[in-house]
Amino acid sequence: MEDRLARRHFITTADWKVEELEQLFQTAADFKERFKRGELTPVLQNLTLFMLFFEQSTRTRNSFEAGMTQLGGHAHDLTPDKMQISHGETPYDTGAVLSRYGHAIGIRNCFWKLGNRYIRDVARGASVPVFNLQCDWYHPCQAAADLMTVRERFGAEELRGRKFVVSWAYAPSYQKPLSVPQSLILLMPRFGMDVVLAHPPEFSLRPELLQQAQGLAKAAGTRFEIVHDMDAAFEGAHVVYPKSWGCMLHTEDLEESAAVAARYKSWICDDSRMALAASECAYMHCLPADRGHEVTDAVIDGSQSIVFDEAENRLHVQKALMALTMTGDKRGEY
Repeated sequence: MEDRLARRHFITTADWKVEELEQLFQTAADFKERFKRGELTPVLQNLTLFMLFFEQSTRTRNSFEAGMTQLGGHAHDLTPDKMQISHGETPYDTGAVLSRYGHAIGIRNCFWKLGNRYIRDVARGASVPVFNLQCDWYHPCQAAADLMTVRERFGAEELRGRKFVVSWAYAPSYQKPLSVPQSLILLMPRFGMDVVLAHPPEFSLRPELLQQAQGLAKAAGTRFEIVHDMDAAFEGAHVVYPKSWGCMLHTEDLEESAAVAARYKSWICDDSRMALAASECAYMHCLPADRGHEVTDAVIDGSQSIVFDEAENRLHVQKALMALTMTGDKRGEY
């Protein structure tokens, strides 16, 4: 493996240059092909990844652990109750200690106003790469897998001018983090797509990240716009990504949030909305989807759905991430 990305943290895709992300995608595609052929890829033999989860996880936990095994290393599955974090150990100290034992640290902490700060504090104490496995700001591994999937669907050189819609959708289950839509609007414009963000007025994303997305789109010669009409957003779209997120910037009260969301139960991805999009439009979702609320069964199980391709690509993007960064001297870098 080239050491160009050795020891790099992965907290948001915006920290990586386009050419560095291209190397990530090329490596992921190579790992995917070798996996299909049944080839062994023990490029991280005897290396250790510490995974610290503050929340539940299906795809992130299992894709990282399976990926590390396939690369010849070992992943420790940790939760705060198994560590001194529950007794007040600081994130800086946790990063410093785990760096002495292994070769990378992955963290999922989506607690509002705490998660991203916690991960960055661990990174400041760490001397090995730190991976953001999702926080209250970003979900870079999900966004990277999403882009890999879009490139497979349309072709890496055929993305310019395609309309990528990130839309809020209703879900009654819980107030979901802003991290997936925020990561999508920061990544997709950089690779040639025109991004439309659609949501009811109360469900805005962080203003500083909206401004950053606008700047990244301008630099890439693409467009980024915000609308408050789901139908208008879907018109002519090549990719639609309707999912729920909370209205934390409007209210942090859970009952009030649920009441606000209930006003917009009509924000669902169904056949009528898919008919507004381009004929080749792909439906995407990070999963798990609230079936019957965010999306109908007919859409998520239909021919335009690529949700399981997305889930599969989490494995290969993350294997590429680990293989490219968990090498060289122990020294985490931004």
